[in-house]
Amino acid sequence: MKHPSRGTERYHATIEWLGSFAISRRHPYTRHSFAVAASLAVAGLAACSMQDKEAATDAQPPVRQEASRNDSPSTGAPPDMKPAPPAFVDVPMLSFDSAPATTAIQGVTGEVKKSPAPPPPAPMAGYAMEKRAKVISGIVPGSMADFRYAPMHTNTENYAHMEGNPVKQAAAEPVSTFSVDVDTGAYSNVRRYLNQGSLPPADAVRVEELVNYFDYAYQPPADRARPFAVSTEVACTPWNPETYLLKIGLKGYEAPKSARPPANLVFLIDVSGSMSSPDKLPLLVSSLKMLTGQLRDDDRISIVVYAGAAGVVLEPTRGSDRAAVLAALEQLQAGGSTAGGQGISLAYATAQKAFVKGGINRIILATDGDFNVGDTDVDSLKDYVARQRATGVSLSVLGFGTGNLNDEMTEQLSNVGNGSYAYIDTIHEARKVLVEQAGSTLFTIANDAKIQIEFNPAVVSEYRLIGYENRMLKTEDFNNDRIDAGDIGAGHTVTALYEVALVGSKGLRMDPLRYSAPAAAAVPSAAEFAFVKLRYKLPGEDKSRLIEIPLARAMLEKAGPASADFKFAAAVAAFGQKLRHGDYLGEFGYDRIARLAQEGRGADNQGYRVEFVNLVKTAAALDGAVKASEAPAAD
Repeated sequence: MKHPSRGTERYHATIEWLGSFAISRRHPYTRHSFAVAASLAVAGLAACSMQDKEAATDAQPPVRQEASRNDSPSTGAPPDMKPAPPAFVDVPMLSFDSAPATTAIQGVTGEVKKSPAPPPPAPMAGYAMEKRAKVISGIVPGSMADFRYAPMHTNTENYAHMEGNPVKQAAAEPVSTFSVDVDTGAYSNVRRYLNQGSLPPADAVRVEELVNYFDYAYQPPADRARPFAVSTEVACTPWNPETYLLKIGLKGYEAPKSARPPANLVFLIDVSGSMSSPDKLPLLVSSLKMLTGQLRDDDRISIVVYAGAAGVVLEPTRGSDRAAVLAALEQLQAGGSTAGGQGISLAYATAQKAFVKGGINRIILATDGDFNVGDTDVDSLKDYVARQRATGVSLSVLGFGTGNLNDEMTEQLSNVGNGSYAYIDTIHEARKVLVEQAGSTLFTIANDAKIQIEFNPAVVSEYRLIGYENRMLKTEDFNNDRIDAGDIGAGHTVTALYEVALVGSKGLRMDPLRYSAPAAAAVPSAAEFAFVKLRYKLPGEDKSRLIEIPLARAMLEKAGPASADFKFAAAVAAFGQKLRHGDYLGEFGYDRIARLAQEGRGADNQGYRVEFVNLVKTAAALDGAVKASEAPAAD
């Protein structure tokens, strides 16, 4: 009886293994293994065919030829015979990523061509397998073919470098001016790093975005005549009892869903090859499905995609036709390079086609920011987006993925696009941003909001703004209505924290100026320690409005125990400074940060604050592990 070759046996074993995965191909990781198994099966056919030919030659024993990894002669070959070089057989990786109709982008005109669907099994969007395996023949008969896969991707995540705000002397620089910031992307990105078992890079931590991730119980405005209310609170600084912490909070008007104007939304979706992993395009599609469920019947939705080129997948469609929107989202799959600049240009053109006068006209860019074709320069793209905001179309950004996240690109585009930036690390974060906070994400109630504080040098000697490093403005920018600043959405809360050292206190970090003007002559009154001014524009207006609030010195003298919100905001600010290796926390470590946050938890109905406490504890453990690994070995 003729026995099958060992190569044939392995081939059949591979086929059985392949079949065992077929019933569960809906899971992304299983589907990947399923595709790999199919390729292995095809490779097995080629390998066992060669082996069977060798087995058929019974007149002489087979010559053993081993694939050498160091180019040395094979020990199994005769002395006068060089080993045959490995023969590479290209085997295409089978793809199970067909959709009812896949979308192919043709050229640079945005024309979309529908290609017929491949045969079943039906795919899960976003998993186009473009890898090719190389099968090596000429190996020891019966051994498994050697596969060479593409190398692991290196981490190319990009973050803009920022130096922390320094301490300033009120006698020399009494005025501090900055733009408000409602972005939250840095917090969820920091959470992603910690949950994956590593401390984030310092530049990935924007302290104000950590603080503003959370809601605080600020008093809301009575009506839309003044779109936000201002709250202030002073207490001793938790990490330095010789200084005070000044908290300034803004609370935006919460408009009911029925009161917001109709929306014209363009989903600009990155479908390049870098978006194929489960935490990118599949999570992106699920996120935008949830946002689609929040839209009204009179809203309009378009979908523009870009990879090697850009194209329109869904022309402007009424919100009442949700089935068409969902079907267009479900057909998306990833592949190709990333012509992000071209996609942005097409998205603005699409938004203009369905422009709603007096309504919400917004592009929502969903991407990892890894632009690598066409215009990829950050400054050039920022200039283009800045020019386009004058047309009445704003740009918000949702960041996705790991390994190649271009945080600098995504965050700065949203800044100049009159939008916001959120990083989506989980489906729960998508629900928070696109369902729970849909109103603030879509509906802007104030444009170009700026804050300016003048400190009284008769009372305040030094001050330091915590965070907002990339939002700082010149003093003269405050009164210039042509200078772009942050936008506030319906229901948004914005928090800013200043650490303040009083004249003659033990909390001073610098010597007094020798030639400064006498403090008494420099200010009209010592009854105030600071004067807060805010400027903003109502949507559609070009002239800003002004709010002025004097802060009485008595707030410092009568500062009592801090509120729960104050404690929690201070804990988050301390955590951000700790992750950025800040210079001002002293011995205030992770344990005290966690304790302070626990004291400020409050009601915490959604569980976000208790999650923060756990993240602080995780960071403490990771930091301890890093320090232990860097410690010198004991003798």
